[in-house]
Amino acid sequence: MQVTFLGTSSGVPTRTRNVSAVAVRLPQRPELWLFDCGEGTQHQFLKSELRLSQLRRVFITHMHGDHVFGLPGLLASLGLAGNSFGVDLYGPDQLAGYLDDVLRSTSSRIGYPIEVHRVRETADRNEVLFEDNDFLVRCTPLNHRVPAYAYRIDQKPRPGRFDIELAKTLNIPPGPIYADLKRGEKVKLQDGRVIDGKKLCGPSRPGASFVYCTDTLFSESAIELSKGADLLIHEATYAHKDAEMAYQRKHSTSTMAAQTAAEADVGQLILTHLSPRYMPGNATTPNDLLNEAKAIFPNTLLAKDFLQLEIKPGCNSS
Repeated sequence: MQVTFLGTSSGVPTRTRNVSAVAVRLPQRPELWLFDCGEGTQHQFLKSELRLSQLRRVFITHMHGDHVFGLPGLLASLGLAGNSFGVDLYGPDQLAGYLDDVLRSTSSRIGYPIEVHRVRETADRNEVLFEDNDFLVRCTPLNHRVPAYAYRIDQKPRPGRFDIELAKTLNIPPGPIYADLKRGEKVKLQDGRVIDGKKLCGPSRPGASFVYCTDTLFSESAIELSKGADLLIHEATYAHKDAEMAYQRKHSTSTMAAQTAAEADVGQLILTHLSPRYMPGNATTPNDLLNEAKAIFPNTLLAKDFLQLEIKPGCNSS
C-alpha cells in the first residue's frame, strides 16, 4: 500500500499545509481509498500524481468541517468527469444527510452510484466494516467532541512467491494457468495431471496494515485497534506543554500520539493534524512536536503535504 498525505493541518489550512486528507493507493489494482476530505482536497489531487478517477472508497472520521468540507465538491467534480464506476462512503450517521442537503441545494448531479455506510454500530460492536479477497477494514469509536472513528486496513496474507523454474521442470505450459497456480489453486493439465499450486509457491507473505486515527484525546480503543499495525497515522494537534488545551478540546498532544504507538507496538508513527500555532518561526515548531514524540517512540515521522511512502508489512517494533 502507498500512502499520500494531501492535508496535514488542523482546523484551517496554512500556506504549506491543507486540512485533513490521506489517500491510500492499493497494490496491484487501480484503486484509491481516501481518508477524510477537507476543503481543497480535489486541488491537492491536481497537484499530486494521484488520479481522482481511481477513487473507490472514502472513509470520514467525523463531521467537523476541516474533515468533510471538500467532499461534496470532490464528488461533483468526479461526476462531471464521467469516469467513475461508483464510490462507497463510510462515516458517522450525519454523513448521508449532509451530502444529500448540499448536493440537492446546489442542484449537483452525480452521474455514478454512491452508497453511504453508517459505521457507528459496526464500530460499537467491533465488527468488520468491509472485506474483500485482499483487504479487511475495521473501525473503532474515538474520544472527541462529536462522534469520531478511527479506521484500520489489513491486507490479507499473500501467496508465496511462485517458483517458475520448478513449473518449467514439471513441463507445465506457460500461460493463464500460471496465474491460477500462483494463487495456490489446483489445476488439471491437458495430460491429466493435477498440479497443486501451493506446492509451487513459497511460504505465504504477510500483508501490510495501516491505521488512521484523528481526531481524539488519548484513547484506549485506538490502542486496541492499532495493535501490531505497520503504520499508525495519528493526530498531534498540540505540543505537550499545551496538554490542558488538548483535554479541553479533546485532541491529542504529540506525546499522547507517541504513547498510543508505543502501547500498540506499531511499526511506525506519523504525526499529522498539526495546529497552525506551531508554524515554523513560532516559539514552538512542528520539529519540537516531533522530538517530543520521538523521545517516547523513536520511529516517528512528521507528516507534510504530499509526503508519500510505502507501507512495509511485518515491520512492527517487536
